[in-house]
Amino acid sequence: MKKILLMAFAIVNLTSAMAQISATKALAPTPPMGWMTWNLFADNIDEQMLREMADALVSEGFRDAGYNYLFIDDGWQGGRDNRNNIIADPKKFPSGIKALADYVHARGLKLGIYSDAAQLTCAGYTASLGFEQQDAKTFASWGIDYLKYDYCHAPVDVETAKLRYKKMADALRGCGRDIVLGVCEWGPRKPWLWASAAGGQLWRTTYDVRDMWIDTVHKGGKGIMDIVEETAPLHEYAGPEVGWNDMDMLVVGLKGTGGPSSDLGGKGCTDTEYESQMSLWCMLCSPLAMTNDLRHLGQAERRILLNKEIIAINQDPLGRQAERKLKTDVLQVFVKPLAEGKWAIALLNTGDKALKHHQNFADLGLEGKYKVRNVWTHQDLSRKATSWKGTIEPHQTIVLVLE
Repeated sequence: MKKILLMAFAIVNLTSAMAQISATKALAPTPPMGWMTWNLFADNIDEQMLREMADALVSEGFRDAGYNYLFIDDGWQGGRDNRNNIIADPKKFPSGIKALADYVHARGLKLGIYSDAAQLTCAGYTASLGFEQQDAKTFASWGIDYLKYDYCHAPVDVETAKLRYKKMADALRGCGRDIVLGVCEWGPRKPWLWASAAGGQLWRTTYDVRDMWIDTVHKGGKGIMDIVEETAPLHEYAGPEVGWNDMDMLVVGLKGTGGPSSDLGGKGCTDTEYESQMSLWCMLCSPLAMTNDLRHLGQAERRILLNKEIIAINQDPLGRQAERKLKTDVLQVFVKPLAEGKWAIALLNTGDKALKHHQNFADLGLEGKYKVRNVWTHQDLSRKATSWKGTIEPHQTIVLVLE
Protein backbone atom coordinates (compact mmCIF):
# COMPACT_ATOMS: atom_id res chain seq x y z
CA MET A 1 0.00 0.00 0.00
CA LYS A 2 2.84 2.40 0.88
CA LYS A 3 4.43 1.87 -2.54
CA ILE A 4 1.10 2.49 -4.26
CA LEU A 5 0.61 5.74 -2.34
CA LEU A 6 4.14 6.89 -3.18
CA MET A 7 3.57 6.12 -6.84
CA ALA A 8 0.26 7.99 -6.81
CA PHE A 9 1.93 10.98 -5.15
CA ALA A 10 4.69 10.93 -7.77
CA ILE A 11 2.14 10.79 -10.59
CA VAL A 12 0.27 13.77 -9.14
CA ASN A 13 3.51 15.76 -8.85
CA LEU A 14 4.52 14.83 -12.39
CA THR A 15 1.10 15.78 -13.75
CA SER A 16 1.29 19.13 -11.94
CA ALA A 17 4.79 19.78 -13.26
CA MET A 18 3.77 18.91 -16.83
CA ALA A 19 0.76 21.21 -16.57
CA GLN A 20 3.00 24.04 -15.42
CA ILE A 21 5.44 23.44 -18.30
CA SER A 22 2.52 23.50 -20.72
CA ALA A 23 1.24 26.75 -19.20
CA THR A 24 4.66 28.40 -19.42
CA LYS A 25 5.16 27.41 -23.05
CA ALA A 26 1.69 28.63 -23.97
CA LEU A 27 1.80 31.95 -22.10
CA ALA A 28 5.44 33.03 -22.51
CA PRO A 29 7.26 30.84 -25.05
CA THR A 30 9.77 33.67 -25.49
CA PRO A 31 10.68 36.52 -23.10
CA PRO A 32 7.86 39.12 -22.99
CA MET A 33 8.55 42.50 -24.61
CA GLY A 34 6.88 45.86 -24.14
CA TRP A 35 6.89 49.21 -22.37
CA MET A 36 6.52 49.82 -18.62
CA THR A 37 5.52 52.93 -16.67
CA TRP A 38 7.59 52.83 -13.49
CA ASN A 39 11.20 53.86 -14.03
CA LEU A 40 10.37 57.21 -15.58
CA PHE A 41 6.83 58.06 -14.48
CA ALA A 42 6.53 56.23 -11.11
CA ASP A 43 2.88 56.56 -10.02
CA ASN A 44 2.31 59.76 -12.03
CA ILE A 45 0.26 57.94 -14.63
CA ASP A 46 -3.18 58.31 -16.22
CA GLU A 47 -5.20 56.79 -19.03
CA GLN A 48 -4.43 59.57 -21.51
CA MET A 49 -0.67 59.12 -21.19
CA LEU A 50 -1.02 55.35 -21.50
CA ARG A 51 -3.14 55.67 -24.63
CA GLU A 52 -0.47 57.91 -26.12
CA MET A 53 2.20 55.32 -25.28
CA ALA A 54 0.07 52.60 -26.89
CA ASP A 55 -0.22 54.74 -30.00
CA ALA A 56 3.54 55.33 -29.99
CA LEU A 57 4.26 51.61 -29.72
CA VAL A 58 2.37 51.24 -32.99
CA SER A 59 3.30 54.38 -34.90
CA GLU A 60 7.02 54.25 -34.04
CA GLY A 61 7.38 50.62 -35.10
CA PHE A 62 7.86 49.06 -31.67
CA ARG A 63 4.85 46.75 -31.85
CA ASP A 64 6.01 45.37 -35.18
CA ALA A 65 9.50 44.84 -33.71
CA GLY A 66 7.98 42.64 -30.97
CA TYR A 67 7.17 45.05 -28.13
CA ASN A 68 3.53 44.07 -27.76
CA TYR A 69 2.86 44.67 -24.04
CA LEU A 70 1.88 47.91 -22.33
CA PHE A 71 2.73 47.32 -18.66
CA ILE A 72 1.00 49.45 -15.99
CA ASP A 73 3.15 49.42 -12.84
CA ASP A 74 2.26 50.66 -9.34
CA GLY A 75 -0.06 53.60 -8.74
CA TRP A 76 -3.16 52.76 -10.79
CA GLN A 77 -5.24 51.58 -7.79
CA GLY A 78 -8.13 53.46 -6.22
CA GLY A 79 -8.93 51.10 -3.32
CA ARG A 80 -11.89 48.70 -3.20
CA ASP A 81 -15.62 49.20 -3.69
CA ASN A 82 -18.36 48.16 -1.26
CA ARG A 83 -18.04 44.56 -2.49
CA ASN A 84 -14.27 44.56 -2.04
CA ASN A 85 -13.61 44.58 -5.77
CA ILE A 86 -10.35 46.36 -6.52
CA ILE A 87 -10.91 49.52 -8.54
CA ALA A 88 -8.79 51.97 -10.50
CA ASP A 89 -8.18 55.53 -9.32
CA PRO A 90 -11.16 57.38 -10.86
CA LYS A 91 -9.12 60.56 -11.37
CA LYS A 92 -6.30 58.79 -13.22
CA PHE A 93 -8.57 56.35 -15.05
CA PRO A 94 -12.01 57.94 -15.42
CA SER A 95 -12.90 55.53 -18.23
CA GLY A 96 -11.75 52.49 -16.25
CA ILE A 97 -9.12 49.84 -16.95
CA LYS A 98 -11.39 47.78 -19.21
CA ALA A 99 -11.76 50.71 -21.59
CA LEU A 100 -7.97 51.08 -21.64
CA ALA A 101 -7.57 47.36 -22.30
CA ASP A 102 -10.02 47.57 -25.18
CA TYR A 103 -8.05 50.51 -26.60
CA VAL A 104 -4.78 48.61 -26.29
CA HIS A 105 -6.16 45.38 -27.73
CA ALA A 106 -7.63 47.23 -30.71
CA ARG A 107 -4.07 48.23 -31.62
CA GLY A 108 -2.74 44.70 -31.55
CA LEU A 109 -1.18 45.10 -28.11
CA LYS A 110 -1.59 43.42 -24.72
CA LEU A 111 -2.11 45.04 -21.32
CA GLY A 112 -0.19 44.30 -18.15
CA ILE A 113 -1.07 45.41 -14.63
CA TYR A 114 0.56 45.41 -11.19
CA SER A 115 -0.20 44.20 -7.67
CA ASP A 116 1.62 42.94 -4.59
CA ALA A 117 1.55 39.82 -2.39
CA ALA A 118 0.75 41.87 0.70
CA GLN A 119 -1.94 44.30 1.86
CA LEU A 120 -0.17 47.30 0.33
CA THR A 121 2.05 47.75 -2.72
CA CYS A 122 5.57 49.18 -2.68
CA ALA A 123 4.17 52.68 -3.22
CA GLY A 124 1.48 52.19 -0.56
CA TYR A 125 -1.53 51.42 -2.73
CA THR A 126 -4.14 48.66 -2.36
CA ALA A 127 -2.69 45.17 -3.00
CA SER A 128 -4.03 41.63 -3.33
CA LEU A 129 -3.23 39.58 -0.20
CA GLY A 130 -6.42 37.79 0.85
CA PHE A 131 -8.20 38.81 -2.37
CA GLU A 132 -6.29 36.72 -4.89
CA GLN A 133 -9.25 34.98 -6.52
CA GLN A 134 -11.39 38.09 -6.51
CA ASP A 135 -8.66 40.25 -8.00
CA ALA A 136 -7.76 37.62 -10.60
CA LYS A 137 -11.39 37.53 -11.76
CA THR A 138 -11.48 41.32 -11.85
CA PHE A 139 -8.29 41.43 -13.93
CA ALA A 140 -9.77 38.85 -16.29
CA SER A 141 -13.02 40.83 -16.65
CA TRP A 142 -10.96 43.89 -17.61
CA GLY A 143 -9.02 41.98 -20.27
CA ILE A 144 -5.64 41.96 -18.53
CA ASP A 145 -2.93 39.82 -20.15
CA TYR A 146 -0.07 40.05 -17.64
CA LEU A 147 0.35 40.58 -13.90
CA LYS A 148 3.55 41.90 -12.31
CA TYR A 149 3.28 40.66 -8.72
CA ASP A 150 5.57 42.50 -6.29
CA TYR A 151 6.66 41.54 -2.76
CA CYS A 152 6.91 44.72 -0.68
CA HIS A 153 5.61 44.53 2.93
CA ALA A 154 5.73 40.72 2.85
CA PRO A 155 7.65 38.32 5.13
CA VAL A 156 11.28 37.68 4.22
CA ASP A 157 11.22 33.87 4.34
CA VAL A 158 11.09 31.84 1.15
CA GLU A 159 8.26 29.50 2.18
CA THR A 160 5.79 32.35 2.60
CA ALA A 161 6.82 33.72 -0.79
CA LYS A 162 6.22 30.34 -2.43
CA LEU A 163 2.76 30.09 -0.88
CA ARG A 164 1.71 33.64 -1.76
CA TYR A 165 2.88 33.40 -5.36
CA LYS A 166 1.30 29.99 -5.83
CA LYS A 167 -1.99 31.28 -4.47
CA MET A 168 -2.07 34.08 -7.02
CA ALA A 169 -0.91 31.77 -9.81
CA ASP A 170 -3.71 29.32 -8.99
CA ALA A 171 -6.20 32.20 -8.96
CA LEU A 172 -5.00 33.36 -12.39
CA ARG A 173 -5.29 29.85 -13.79
CA GLY A 174 -8.87 29.70 -12.59
CA CYS A 175 -9.95 33.16 -13.70
CA GLY A 176 -11.04 32.19 -17.20
CA ARG A 177 -8.36 34.16 -19.06
CA ASP A 178 -4.72 33.54 -19.94
CA ILE A 179 -2.66 35.91 -17.79
CA VAL A 180 1.14 35.78 -17.56
CA LEU A 181 2.51 35.99 -14.00
CA GLY A 182 5.73 37.92 -13.40
CA VAL A 183 7.23 37.07 -9.99
CA CYS A 184 8.89 40.20 -8.57
CA GLU A 185 10.55 39.35 -5.25
CA TRP A 186 13.93 40.76 -6.48
CA GLY A 187 16.10 37.68 -6.03
CA PRO A 188 16.93 37.28 -2.30
CA ARG A 189 14.85 34.09 -2.05
CA LYS A 190 16.34 32.66 -5.28
CA PRO A 191 13.09 32.48 -7.27
CA TRP A 192 14.82 30.76 -10.19
CA LEU A 193 14.72 27.63 -8.00
CA TRP A 194 10.96 27.68 -7.29
CA ALA A 195 9.00 30.40 -9.13
CA SER A 196 8.22 28.20 -12.13
CA ALA A 197 6.80 25.45 -9.91
CA ALA A 198 4.79 28.10 -8.05
CA GLY A 199 3.19 29.18 -11.33
CA GLY A 200 5.29 32.09 -12.59
CA GLN A 201 6.45 32.51 -16.17
CA LEU A 202 9.29 34.88 -15.25
CA TRP A 203 11.01 36.10 -12.11
CA ARG A 204 13.19 39.04 -11.19
CA THR A 205 16.78 38.14 -10.40
CA THR A 206 17.88 41.37 -8.67
CA TYR A 207 16.71 44.54 -6.98
CA ASP A 208 15.58 47.45 -9.18
CA VAL A 209 17.74 48.68 -12.04
CA ARG A 210 18.93 52.28 -12.00
CA ASP A 211 20.06 54.45 -14.90
CA MET A 212 23.77 53.72 -14.43
CA TRP A 213 26.49 51.44 -15.74
CA ILE A 214 27.54 50.16 -12.32
CA ASP A 215 26.60 50.94 -8.73
CA THR A 216 29.18 53.19 -7.06
CA VAL A 217 27.10 54.65 -4.20
CA HIS A 218 26.02 51.32 -2.65
CA LYS A 219 22.58 52.40 -1.50
CA GLY A 220 20.66 49.49 -2.97
CA GLY A 221 20.23 50.40 -6.62
CA LYS A 222 21.59 48.16 -9.36
CA GLY A 223 23.53 49.25 -12.41
CA ILE A 224 23.61 47.40 -15.72
CA MET A 225 26.78 45.48 -14.86
CA ASP A 226 25.59 44.63 -11.33
CA ILE A 227 22.56 42.90 -12.81
CA VAL A 228 24.62 41.09 -15.43
CA GLU A 229 26.96 39.84 -12.73
CA GLU A 230 24.10 38.39 -10.68
CA THR A 231 22.18 36.90 -13.61
CA ALA A 232 24.96 35.44 -15.75
CA PRO A 233 25.43 32.35 -13.52
CA LEU A 234 21.72 31.45 -13.83
CA HIS A 235 21.73 30.26 -17.45
CA GLU A 236 20.58 26.74 -16.59
CA TYR A 237 17.32 28.01 -15.04
CA ALA A 238 15.87 29.78 -18.11
CA GLY A 239 14.01 28.52 -21.16
CA PRO A 240 10.62 27.93 -22.78
CA GLU A 241 10.03 24.87 -20.60
CA VAL A 242 10.45 26.73 -17.31
CA GLY A 243 10.41 30.54 -17.66
CA TRP A 244 12.72 33.53 -17.80
CA ASN A 245 15.27 35.31 -15.62
CA ASP A 246 13.94 38.88 -15.52
CA MET A 247 16.77 41.45 -15.31
CA ASP A 248 14.32 44.35 -14.83
CA MET A 249 13.65 47.22 -17.21
CA LEU A 250 15.71 48.59 -20.06
CA VAL A 251 16.96 52.06 -19.16
CA VAL A 252 17.81 52.89 -22.78
CA GLY A 253 16.93 56.50 -23.53
CA LEU A 254 16.50 57.75 -19.95
CA LYS A 255 19.78 59.72 -19.80
CA GLY A 256 19.33 60.70 -16.17
CA THR A 257 16.03 62.45 -16.86
CA GLY A 258 14.42 61.69 -13.51
CA GLY A 259 11.91 59.28 -12.04
CA PRO A 260 12.85 56.28 -9.89
CA SER A 261 15.63 55.35 -12.35
CA SER A 262 17.56 58.44 -11.26
CA ASP A 263 17.52 57.47 -7.57
CA LEU A 264 20.43 55.83 -5.76
CA GLY A 265 23.12 56.95 -8.17
CA GLY A 266 21.23 56.78 -11.46
CA LYS A 267 22.95 59.60 -13.36
CA GLY A 268 22.52 58.21 -16.86
CA CYS A 269 24.58 56.16 -19.31
CA THR A 270 26.30 56.67 -22.64
CA ASP A 271 24.77 55.40 -25.86
CA THR A 272 27.47 52.70 -25.92
CA GLU A 273 26.42 51.55 -22.44
CA TYR A 274 22.75 51.55 -23.41
CA GLU A 275 23.64 49.47 -26.47
CA SER A 276 25.47 47.04 -24.19
CA GLN A 277 22.44 46.75 -21.93
CA MET A 278 20.31 45.83 -24.92
CA SER A 279 22.93 43.32 -26.08
CA LEU A 280 23.30 41.64 -22.71
CA TRP A 281 19.57 41.55 -21.91
CA CYS A 282 19.02 39.88 -25.29
CA MET A 283 21.87 37.40 -24.85
CA LEU A 284 20.66 36.44 -21.37
CA CYS A 285 17.03 35.97 -22.49
CA SER A 286 15.65 38.67 -20.21
CA PRO A 287 12.21 40.13 -20.84
CA LEU A 288 12.58 43.48 -22.63
CA ALA A 289 10.54 46.18 -20.90
CA MET A 290 11.35 49.69 -22.09
CA THR A 291 10.78 52.45 -19.55
CA ASN A 292 11.27 55.75 -21.38
CA ASP A 293 9.10 58.32 -23.11
CA LEU A 294 8.31 56.75 -26.46
CA ARG A 295 6.84 60.04 -27.65
CA HIS A 296 10.23 61.79 -27.52
CA LEU A 297 12.95 59.29 -28.43
CA GLY A 298 16.05 60.25 -30.38
CA GLN A 299 17.61 58.35 -33.24
CA ALA A 300 20.26 56.73 -31.02
CA GLU A 301 17.62 55.17 -28.75
CA ARG A 302 15.50 54.06 -31.70
CA ARG A 303 18.54 52.45 -33.34
CA ILE A 304 19.24 50.44 -30.18
CA LEU A 305 15.70 49.45 -29.29
CA LEU A 306 14.50 48.66 -32.81
CA ASN A 307 17.47 46.58 -33.95
CA LYS A 308 15.63 43.52 -35.22
CA GLU A 309 18.80 41.42 -35.36
CA ILE A 310 19.54 41.77 -31.65
CA ILE A 311 15.85 41.31 -30.81
CA ALA A 312 15.88 38.07 -32.82
CA ILE A 313 18.58 36.75 -30.47
CA ASN A 314 16.37 37.50 -27.47
CA GLN A 315 13.30 35.96 -29.12
CA ASP A 316 15.07 32.95 -30.60
CA PRO A 317 12.68 29.97 -30.32
CA LEU A 318 15.37 27.71 -28.82
CA GLY A 319 15.18 29.95 -25.75
CA ARG A 320 18.63 29.18 -24.33
CA GLN A 321 20.22 31.82 -22.10
CA ALA A 322 23.83 32.64 -22.97
CA GLU A 323 26.58 31.08 -20.90
CA ARG A 324 29.50 33.23 -19.81
CA LYS A 325 32.59 31.42 -21.08
CA LEU A 326 35.27 33.94 -20.14
CA LYS A 327 35.65 36.63 -17.50
CA THR A 328 38.75 38.73 -16.88
CA ASP A 329 39.24 42.17 -15.36
CA VAL A 330 38.39 43.79 -18.69
CA LEU A 331 36.72 41.17 -20.90
CA GLN A 332 33.64 38.95 -20.70
CA VAL A 333 32.57 36.55 -23.43
CA PHE A 334 29.09 35.02 -23.66
CA VAL A 335 27.94 32.21 -25.97
CA LYS A 336 24.28 31.53 -26.76
CA PRO A 337 23.03 28.63 -28.91
CA LEU A 338 20.35 29.60 -31.41
CA ALA A 339 17.83 27.66 -33.45
CA GLU A 340 18.89 26.06 -36.73
CA GLY A 341 22.38 25.36 -35.40
CA LYS A 342 23.44 29.01 -35.20
CA TRP A 343 25.33 30.68 -32.35
CA ALA A 344 25.50 34.18 -30.88
CA ILE A 345 28.67 35.48 -29.26
CA ALA A 346 28.92 38.65 -27.18
CA LEU A 347 32.29 40.21 -26.35
CA LEU A 348 32.02 42.83 -23.59
CA ASN A 349 34.78 45.28 -22.69
CA THR A 350 34.17 46.14 -19.02
CA GLY A 351 37.31 48.29 -18.86
CA ASP A 352 37.75 52.00 -19.41
CA LYS A 353 40.17 51.71 -22.34
CA ALA A 354 39.76 50.34 -25.86
CA LEU A 355 40.63 46.65 -26.03
CA LYS A 356 42.17 44.83 -28.97
CA HIS A 357 41.05 41.22 -28.95
CA HIS A 358 41.43 38.08 -31.05
CA GLN A 359 38.79 35.47 -30.26
CA ASN A 360 39.24 31.94 -31.54
CA PHE A 361 35.85 30.28 -31.81
CA ALA A 362 37.32 26.87 -30.97
CA ASP A 363 38.32 28.23 -27.55
CA LEU A 364 34.61 28.69 -26.92
CA GLY A 365 33.79 25.14 -27.98
CA LEU A 366 32.78 26.13 -31.51
CA GLU A 367 34.82 24.04 -33.92
CA GLY A 368 34.79 24.55 -37.66
CA LYS A 369 34.34 27.52 -39.97
CA TYR A 370 31.45 29.96 -39.79
CA LYS A 371 29.73 32.74 -41.63
CA VAL A 372 30.04 35.68 -39.22
CA ARG A 373 27.72 38.68 -38.95
CA ASN A 374 27.97 41.72 -36.68
CA VAL A 375 24.39 42.45 -35.57
CA TRP A 376 25.09 46.08 -34.63
CA THR A 377 26.86 47.12 -37.84
CA HIS A 378 24.64 44.75 -39.90
CA GLN A 379 27.70 43.54 -41.77
CA ASP A 380 28.69 40.06 -42.89
CA LEU A 381 32.33 39.83 -41.83
CA SER A 382 33.38 36.48 -43.24
CA ARG A 383 31.95 33.32 -44.77
CA LYS A 384 34.55 30.84 -43.51
CA ALA A 385 35.93 32.22 -40.28
CA THR A 386 37.46 30.40 -37.32
CA SER A 387 37.96 33.57 -35.24
CA TRP A 388 37.18 37.25 -34.84
CA LYS A 389 39.74 40.01 -34.43
CA GLY A 390 39.05 43.65 -33.68
CA THR A 391 38.83 46.50 -31.20
CA ILE A 392 36.17 46.70 -28.50
CA GLU A 393 35.56 50.20 -27.18
CA PRO A 394 35.16 50.87 -23.42
CA HIS A 395 31.85 49.38 -22.16
CA GLN A 396 30.99 48.21 -25.67
CA THR A 397 29.54 44.79 -26.46
CA ILE A 398 30.30 43.30 -29.86
CA VAL A 399 27.60 40.78 -30.84
CA LEU A 400 28.27 38.24 -33.57
CA VAL A 401 26.01 35.59 -35.09
CA LEU A 402 27.73 32.48 -36.42
CA GLU A 403 26.15 30.05 -38.86
